[in-house]
Amino acid sequence: MREKILTKNPKERIAWRSHEPSRLETFSDAVFAFALTLIIVSVEVPKTFTDLLDMMKGVVSFGICFAFLFSIWNMQNKFFRRYGLTDSYTVFINGLLLFIALVYVYPLKFLTSLLNSNDYYIDHGIKVEKITPHQVAPLMVIYSLGLSLIYVLFFLMYRNAKAHAIALHLTPVELFETNSFMYANLLAASVGVAAATLALLLPVGTAGNSGLVFFLLGPVYSIWFSYRGKKSRQMFGH
Repeated sequence: MREKILTKNPKERIAWRSHEPSRLETFSDAVFAFALTLIIVSVEVPKTFTDLLDMMKGVVSFGICFAFLFSIWNMQNKFFRRYGLTDSYTVFINGLLLFIALVYVYPLKFLTSLLNSNDYYIDHGIKVEKITPHQVAPLMVIYSLGLSLIYVLFFLMYRNAKAHAIALHLTPVELFETNSFMYANLLAASVGVAAATLALLLPVGTAGNSGLVFFLLGPVYSIWFSYRGKKSRQMFGH
């Protein structure tokens, strides 16, 4: 591990131990950039207004995909800023994270494209369904479990940081916060599992409603961190 230089940020309960990106982070940034190229709306300037309108139809889908990838990048960036770990286990888990993020782009792009377009496309004058009612459940399962796996990987990364608590000189408060983030990711993963399970249980044609389960992420995070914040004040007085 590199030498850690602590920097206290009033908004951060865990001091930042890394400031300059490592080769691992630089590689990760390149992978995320490549993932964005896979979901980009268009690589050409539209030649007609009709082409422009067609391109703009994909902006919503692109925006959702971009927001998702950005959130993963931000979570990963904060982890490395907080702990600066580059051990073999972190490299392995981070590699799995990048792989899943790349593969996950395809079902995410397909799913979000269905939200603001027809469920069919025209091929040589023939209407072709993009997805049948029986295929909705498998799509939601793929999407939900992919998201769960990403959160599980973050859980493992934070658990590894906890295992290096002595080497990182984590204070009791920082160790407490590490546990908070660790189990927050596990709770988020359970929401994805719940969505996948619901998709399999719902009748054909309604499996898409399982996606509403993801709206629980906000309340789950809010309740969890509210509870942990209260417990932290009781234990540490702040």
